[in-house]
Amino acid sequence: MEKIVIASTGKEAGKTSLIIGLAKAINKKIGYMKPFGDRLLYQKKRLWDYDSALVTNVLELDEQPEDISIGFAHSKLRFMYDEASTKEKLTEISNNVGKDKDIIFIEGGKNLNYGLSVHLDPLTIARSTGAKLLLLLCGPDETIIDDITFLVNCVNTENIELLGVIINKIKDVDNFKDLYLDAITEMGVKVLGVIPYKKELTYFSMEYLYQTILAKVLAGEKGLKNKVEHIFVGAMSTAQVIKKPLWALENKLIITPGDRPDMIIAALESSTAGIVLTNNILPSDPIIESKANMVNIPLLLVSTDTFATAKQIDDMEITFTKDETDKIELLETLVKNHVDLSVF
Repeated sequence: MEKIVIASTGKEAGKTSLIIGLAKAINKKIGYMKPFGDRLLYQKKRLWDYDSALVTNVLELDEQPEDISIGFAHSKLRFMYDEASTKEKLTEISNNVGKDKDIIFIEGGKNLNYGLSVHLDPLTIARSTGAKLLLLLCGPDETIIDDITFLVNCVNTENIELLGVIINKIKDVDNFKDLYLDAITEMGVKVLGVIPYKKELTYFSMEYLYQTILAKVLAGEKGLKNKVEHIFVGAMSTAQVIKKPLWALENKLIITPGDRPDMIIAALESSTAGIVLTNNILPSDPIIESKANMVNIPLLLVSTDTFATAKQIDDMEITFTKDETDKIELLETLVKNHVDLSVF
C-alpha cells in the first residue's frame, strides 16, 4: 500500500480537487485521510471537515468524515497529543482507511508549516507515516518558481521521498512549460503535470454557499443547484443598479439587505442565481417568498451586514458539493489529460 501526502505552499491550491481527480482517473482502490481538519462544518450536531465529507461522499468511502481527522484546533490538539501519540494516531487512522486499498491520499493543511506546532504539518505527517510527498502549486508563474526554489533550498525534506510537483490553474500551459519547465527540472524536481485554469471550477452553487456561510434558506429551495458566476452588491438605488452592465449578466448573486423589496423583486425578475439577504431582516412583502419559490431563486438570510457578508463570500474558498457531477467529471478529464499517472 502506497501513501502520498498532497501538500501545497498556500491555500486554495486545489488539493481536494486534485485528490478527487486522481482517484477518478486511476484504476486503483483509494483510501483518504485529512489529519488536521481546517474547513469546519457543523451539521446534525456533528463536527467534521468539509473536504473530508466531500471526498468520502464522492469516492463512496466507508469511513465517516470525523473519523479520518485527528482534530481541528491547535489549542485542543496541543493538550491531547504529544509527538509520539500523534504518530500513533496517524498510524491507526492510516491502517483503518488503508484496508484493502492500493493508495492512501493524505491531504495536508493550508500550507507547508500549518500544524507544525502539533506535529501535523505535511512534512511531519510524511515522515511519521512513511508517505511520499506530492506538492501542488498555483499562483503567478514567478511565485511558483520561488516556491519550488524554497522547497529545494530551504525546506528539510530529509527522510521524505519527493514524488514531484503538479502545477495547477495555469492560464497558458504551453507558455509556462516553455519558460520554466527546464529550470524546474534542473533543480532536480520532477514535474508530474501542468493543469490549465478552468473558469467553470470557480463557480459555486447556492447550496455550497448556504452551507459555507451558515445561512437560512427562506424560499426558492429548488434552485439551490443554481451556479453563481457573478456577484453583485445591491447597495444603491434600484434605478441605478439596473443600469449597471453587471446587472444584465446571467447567473448572478445579489447581496442586499432584507428591507430592500424593490431590489429583491428586480433581482427575482432578472437572470439571478440567488439572493442573500443581510442584517437578519426578513422581507416585509409576503409575495417575495412566493415569487422566489415560483422562479426557483433561493433567498438566503444571514445576520451579518452587507459589507461583512460580501467580504465573507469574496474570501470564501471555492470548491463544490458531491452532486456537482459536471465539476467532478471535468477534474477527472483534466487529470487524465495533463498529469503523468504512471507514477501512481
